[in-house]
Amino acid sequence: MKLLNKPLRLSAWQISLSKTLLHLLILGWVIFTFYLGVTDNLGADPVKALIHFTGIGALNLLLITLLISPAARYLPAPVLMRFRRMLGVYVFVYAVIHLLTYISFELQFDWSLVVGEIVKRPYITVGMVALLLLAALTITSPNKVRLRLGKRWQSLHNTIYLVVLLALLHFSWSRKTGLQEPLIYWAIALLILLPRLQYLKQRLQRARLSRNSM
Repeated sequence: MKLLNKPLRLSAWQISLSKTLLHLLILGWVIFTFYLGVTDNLGADPVKALIHFTGIGALNLLLITLLISPAARYLPAPVLMRFRRMLGVYVFVYAVIHLLTYISFELQFDWSLVVGEIVKRPYITVGMVALLLLAALTITSPNKVRLRLGKRWQSLHNTIYLVVLLALLHFSWSRKTGLQEPLIYWAIALLILLPRLQYLKQRLQRARLSRNSM
Protein backbone atom coordinates (compact mmCIF):
# COMPACT_ATOMS: atom_id res chain seq x y z
CA MET A 1 0.00 0.00 0.00
CA LYS A 2 1.38 3.40 -1.04
CA LEU A 3 0.85 6.33 1.32
CA LEU A 4 1.26 8.97 -1.40
CA ASN A 5 -0.72 9.12 -4.63
CA LYS A 6 2.34 10.35 -6.53
CA PRO A 7 6.03 9.78 -5.79
CA LEU A 8 7.51 12.59 -3.71
CA ARG A 9 9.93 14.65 -5.79
CA LEU A 10 12.30 17.46 -4.87
CA SER A 11 14.13 19.82 -7.16
CA ALA A 12 17.92 20.04 -7.13
CA TRP A 13 17.91 23.21 -4.99
CA GLN A 14 15.44 21.66 -2.53
CA ILE A 15 17.68 18.62 -2.13
CA SER A 16 20.71 20.87 -1.65
CA LEU A 17 18.87 23.00 0.91
CA SER A 18 17.63 19.89 2.76
CA LYS A 19 21.14 18.47 2.94
CA THR A 20 22.50 21.77 4.22
CA LEU A 21 19.86 21.89 6.95
CA LEU A 22 20.65 18.30 7.91
CA HIS A 23 24.36 19.10 8.15
CA LEU A 24 23.60 22.08 10.39
CA LEU A 25 21.21 20.07 12.54
CA ILE A 26 23.40 17.01 13.03
CA LEU A 27 26.68 18.87 13.52
CA GLY A 28 25.07 21.71 15.46
CA TRP A 29 23.42 19.24 17.81
CA VAL A 30 26.68 17.58 18.82
CA ILE A 31 28.60 20.88 19.02
CA PHE A 32 25.94 22.44 21.24
CA THR A 33 25.85 19.38 23.49
CA PHE A 34 29.62 19.47 23.95
CA TYR A 35 29.33 23.18 24.69
CA LEU A 36 26.86 22.34 27.46
CA GLY A 37 29.29 19.76 28.79
CA VAL A 38 32.27 22.14 28.77
CA THR A 39 30.22 24.83 30.54
CA ASP A 40 29.06 22.28 33.14
CA ASN A 41 25.42 22.31 32.05
CA LEU A 42 24.92 18.59 31.46
CA GLY A 43 24.12 17.51 34.98
CA ALA A 44 26.22 15.95 37.69
CA ASP A 45 28.26 13.73 35.34
CA PRO A 46 28.80 15.58 32.02
CA VAL A 47 31.31 13.00 30.74
CA LYS A 48 28.79 10.19 31.12
CA ALA A 49 26.15 12.38 29.48
CA LEU A 50 28.42 13.11 26.48
CA ILE A 51 29.33 9.45 26.05
CA HIS A 52 25.67 8.46 26.17
CA PHE A 53 24.62 11.29 23.84
CA THR A 54 27.13 10.42 21.11
CA GLY A 55 26.49 6.70 21.40
CA ILE A 56 22.71 6.96 21.30
CA GLY A 57 23.03 9.56 18.53
CA ALA A 58 25.01 7.12 16.40
CA LEU A 59 22.42 4.40 17.04
CA ASN A 60 19.52 6.73 16.19
CA LEU A 61 21.18 7.79 12.93
CA LEU A 62 21.90 4.14 12.09
CA LEU A 63 18.24 3.18 12.47
CA ILE A 64 17.12 6.24 10.49
CA THR A 65 19.55 5.28 7.70
CA LEU A 66 18.07 1.77 7.59
CA LEU A 67 14.56 3.23 7.56
CA ILE A 68 15.20 5.29 4.43
CA SER A 69 15.07 2.41 1.96
CA PRO A 70 11.66 1.01 3.02
CA ALA A 71 10.29 4.55 3.41
CA ALA A 72 11.41 5.42 -0.12
CA ARG A 73 9.67 2.31 -1.41
CA TYR A 74 6.39 2.43 0.49
CA LEU A 75 5.63 6.18 0.54
CA PRO A 76 6.80 6.23 -2.35
CA ALA A 77 9.59 8.80 -2.11
CA PRO A 78 12.66 7.63 -4.03
CA VAL A 79 14.26 11.04 -3.46
CA LEU A 80 14.93 9.96 0.14
CA MET A 81 17.67 7.67 -1.17
CA ARG A 82 19.67 10.82 -1.97
CA PHE A 83 20.13 11.33 1.78
CA ARG A 84 21.04 7.80 2.83
CA ARG A 85 24.79 7.97 2.21
CA MET A 86 25.13 11.30 4.01
CA LEU A 87 23.32 9.98 7.08
CA GLY A 88 25.38 6.79 6.95
CA VAL A 89 28.58 8.82 7.09
CA TYR A 90 27.25 10.69 10.11
CA VAL A 91 26.64 7.37 11.87
CA PHE A 92 30.39 6.79 11.61
CA VAL A 93 31.19 10.37 12.67
CA TYR A 94 29.07 10.09 15.81
CA ALA A 95 30.52 6.66 16.59
CA VAL A 96 34.07 8.04 16.31
CA ILE A 97 33.19 10.99 18.56
CA HIS A 98 31.65 8.50 21.00
CA LEU A 99 34.90 6.53 21.14
CA LEU A 100 37.12 9.62 21.37
CA THR A 101 34.99 11.03 24.18
CA TYR A 102 35.46 7.81 26.14
CA ILE A 103 39.21 7.62 25.45
CA SER A 104 39.90 11.28 26.23
CA PHE A 105 37.71 11.93 29.26
CA GLU A 106 37.40 8.49 30.87
CA LEU A 107 40.78 6.93 30.04
CA GLN A 108 42.84 10.13 29.69
CA PHE A 109 44.52 8.83 26.52
CA ASP A 110 46.16 5.97 28.43
CA TRP A 111 46.61 3.67 25.42
CA SER A 112 47.60 0.62 27.44
CA LEU A 113 44.37 1.07 29.38
CA VAL A 114 42.47 1.54 26.12
CA VAL A 115 43.75 -1.78 24.78
CA GLY A 116 43.00 -3.46 28.09
CA GLU A 117 39.42 -2.15 28.09
CA ILE A 118 38.84 -3.38 24.53
CA VAL A 119 40.15 -6.84 25.37
CA LYS A 120 38.58 -7.27 28.81
CA ARG A 121 35.14 -5.72 28.31
CA PRO A 122 32.91 -7.57 25.81
CA TYR A 123 30.64 -4.59 25.22
CA ILE A 124 33.63 -2.47 24.20
CA THR A 125 34.95 -5.30 22.02
CA VAL A 126 31.72 -5.56 20.02
CA GLY A 127 31.54 -1.78 19.86
CA MET A 128 35.01 -1.64 18.30
CA VAL A 129 34.10 -4.32 15.76
CA ALA A 130 31.00 -2.32 14.83
CA LEU A 131 33.12 0.82 14.47
CA LEU A 132 35.65 -0.93 12.20
CA LEU A 133 32.84 -2.20 9.99
CA LEU A 134 31.36 1.31 9.86
CA ALA A 135 34.78 2.61 8.83
CA ALA A 136 34.89 0.11 5.96
CA LEU A 137 31.38 1.08 4.85
CA THR A 138 32.20 4.79 5.02
CA ILE A 139 35.43 4.45 3.06
CA THR A 140 33.69 2.47 0.32
CA SER A 141 30.56 4.65 0.16
CA PRO A 142 31.62 6.94 -2.76
CA ASN A 143 30.18 5.98 -6.17
CA LYS A 144 33.65 5.59 -7.71
CA VAL A 145 34.59 2.98 -5.13
CA ARG A 146 31.23 1.27 -5.57
CA LEU A 147 31.79 0.90 -9.31
CA ARG A 148 35.32 -0.39 -8.77
CA LEU A 149 34.22 -3.05 -6.27
CA GLY A 150 31.30 -4.25 -8.37
CA LYS A 151 29.33 -7.11 -6.79
CA ARG A 152 31.65 -7.15 -3.79
CA TRP A 153 30.35 -3.71 -2.80
CA GLN A 154 26.87 -5.03 -2.03
CA SER A 155 28.26 -7.97 -0.06
CA LEU A 156 30.35 -5.59 2.01
CA HIS A 157 27.51 -3.16 2.63
CA ASN A 158 25.18 -5.95 3.70
CA THR A 159 27.31 -6.08 6.85
CA ILE A 160 25.33 -3.03 7.97
CA TYR A 161 22.89 -5.55 9.47
CA LEU A 162 25.73 -7.03 11.52
CA VAL A 163 26.61 -3.49 12.61
CA VAL A 164 23.05 -3.04 13.89
CA LEU A 165 23.28 -6.24 15.92
CA LEU A 166 26.68 -5.32 17.36
CA ALA A 167 25.57 -1.76 18.15
CA LEU A 168 22.50 -3.02 19.99
CA LEU A 169 24.60 -5.55 21.93
CA HIS A 170 27.08 -2.81 22.81
CA PHE A 171 24.28 -0.58 24.03
CA SER A 172 22.54 -3.35 26.01
CA TRP A 173 25.70 -4.63 27.70
CA SER A 174 26.86 -1.13 28.57
CA ARG A 175 23.76 -0.55 30.67
CA LYS A 176 24.54 -1.78 34.16
CA THR A 177 20.98 -1.20 35.34
CA GLY A 178 17.72 -1.04 33.46
CA LEU A 179 17.15 -2.66 30.08
CA GLN A 180 13.95 -0.85 29.18
CA GLU A 181 15.61 1.60 26.78
CA PRO A 182 17.73 -1.06 24.98
CA LEU A 183 14.65 -3.28 24.59
CA ILE A 184 12.80 -0.41 22.93
CA TYR A 185 15.68 -0.05 20.46
CA TRP A 186 15.72 -3.80 19.79
CA ALA A 187 11.98 -3.65 19.02
CA ILE A 188 12.41 -0.65 16.68
CA ALA A 189 15.29 -2.36 14.87
CA LEU A 190 13.21 -5.52 14.45
CA LEU A 191 10.34 -3.54 12.93
CA ILE A 192 12.69 -1.84 10.49
CA LEU A 193 14.46 -5.06 9.51
CA LEU A 194 11.36 -7.27 9.32
CA PRO A 195 10.59 -6.45 5.65
CA ARG A 196 14.22 -7.25 4.77
CA LEU A 197 14.00 -10.57 6.64
CA GLN A 198 10.84 -11.43 4.70
CA TYR A 199 12.55 -10.49 1.44
CA LEU A 200 15.55 -12.68 2.33
CA LYS A 201 13.22 -15.57 3.16
CA GLN A 202 11.51 -15.22 -0.24
CA ARG A 203 14.87 -15.20 -2.03
CA LEU A 204 15.97 -18.34 -0.21
CA GLN A 205 12.70 -20.05 -1.10
CA ARG A 206 13.07 -19.11 -4.78
CA ALA A 207 16.66 -20.35 -4.77
CA ARG A 208 15.56 -23.64 -3.21
CA LEU A 209 12.78 -24.11 -5.77
CA SER A 210 15.20 -23.29 -8.57
CA ARG A 211 17.64 -25.97 -7.39
CA ASN A 212 14.85 -28.54 -7.03
CA SER A 213 13.59 -27.90 -10.56
CA MET A 214 17.00 -28.54 -12.12
